[in-house]
Amino acid sequence: MDAVTFDAVTEWTAAQQRVIGLVGAASSRAVESRVPACPDWTVRDLLSHMVGIGADVVAGHEPDDHDADWTAAQVASRRDRDVAELIAEWRGLTGPMCDHLRQSGDRPVTDITIHEQDLRGALRIRGATDTDAFRHVRDRFAGRLGDRLGDLPTVELRGHHWNWRSADGDPAVVIAAGDADLARALVSRRSAAQLRAWTIVGDVEPCLGAFAVLGALPTVDLAE
Repeated sequence: MDAVTFDAVTEWTAAQQRVIGLVGAASSRAVESRVPACPDWTVRDLLSHMVGIGADVVAGHEPDDHDADWTAAQVASRRDRDVAELIAEWRGLTGPMCDHLRQSGDRPVTDITIHEQDLRGALRIRGATDTDAFRHVRDRFAGRLGDRLGDLPTVELRGHHWNWRSADGDPAVVIAAGDADLARALVSRRSAAQLRAWTIVGDVEPCLGAFAVLGALPTVDLAE
């Protein structure tokens, strides 16, 4: 499949505005609720992380692996800020972030796309799975899954409109689910139990570790 092409500035700013709209309309109770995909964080913590990514990226402070200490510092340093203050900080970073995207690549689009869906899962508000950015992240991480599967037998992801195989030939393992669920599974946002339940051909067990590309698979089933 050809890679999805997209305008990184357009996609990032659109996602930023959607996130701001979601958190700006959330109740105080919702803001302090836990994010199922990031169970150590509340919604406000997740927003702090998203703002912190922007601040660190434009400042040139971005480790290659986005390690836990880096992300924890973003949240901790904003612990005493409310949603309005976080949004104001983020809006102030929009121009510099757009400059960064034009000059240095689209990695921040991947971050905001994944975390927008994490936020939607916490707030139980579906949406934004039909964007070019969402499809780009899906295709990028499908490639990473293929690399991680290595010499394992061919795996097919069979969606309603999107299909992917890790290699040529008949698949030994077929996982069938909705397109959005498969895309989220590729970024470690679906549980092993969900992947097992969606497997209609073969044994997915040897392949589960390959799906844990962004950390351990969730211990509970996730949905957005």
